[in-house]
Amino acid sequence: MNELKKNKAFMKQTKSLLFALIIWFSSIAIVMAQETGVVQLPAPDTSGGKPLMSVFNQRCSQRNYSDRPLSLQTLSNLLWAANGINRPDSGKRTAPTAMNDQEIDVYVATTEGAYLYDHVKHCLLPIHSNDVRAKMGVQGFVKDAPIVLVYVADYKRMSKLMSKEDKNFYAATDVGFVSQNVYLFCASEGLATVVIGMVSRNNAAKALNLTEHQKIILTQCVGYSK
Repeated sequence: MNELKKNKAFMKQTKSLLFALIIWFSSIAIVMAQETGVVQLPAPDTSGGKPLMSVFNQRCSQRNYSDRPLSLQTLSNLLWAANGINRPDSGKRTAPTAMNDQEIDVYVATTEGAYLYDHVKHCLLPIHSNDVRAKMGVQGFVKDAPIVLVYVADYKRMSKLMSKEDKNFYAATDVGFVSQNVYLFCASEGLATVVIGMVSRNNAAKALNLTEHQKIILTQCVGYSK
């Protein structure tokens, strides 16, 4: 009986210690994220939404944006829908790519700075704290959208079997899947969006500190309609 009591007491102490360690590690992670500028997104809500046919019916391009910001949860859901991991066992994503090269990165321009979406850790990695939204399209309304997504193809991650012409073709095709995911998400959530092809790509690439093997394909505004 005494041995049983000792075991129970030991288990209770162990659970308390483990709980304290979890809290401590969590607080350390939060502090590190704050210090590095990493924005940890909440887990995406992958349930709900409008019926698919209704979403198709409401999908459209809109170019007038209010300054109302998106909540962190909405941004989390948006980025996961765009190109997040929907099959954790294989690491495959919500948008397909040729030969599963997964060469498309999603950059995010906001009032607070520019970020790279890390689909594995589901977080935003800071590039810098400059507002570069106006550089992500030549049309005036681009700077008004609270979120501008920038679709970048990393040619280094594409198959060596592809020619340059093939890489250009498949990168553009793969971005088309991502941007349509965003269109459908926005239709479901009552958000405004439009894809932008009129981009000064050299200036935009400099604003995002891209390398020579990274190419901006399209950008896409997201926000609430004015």
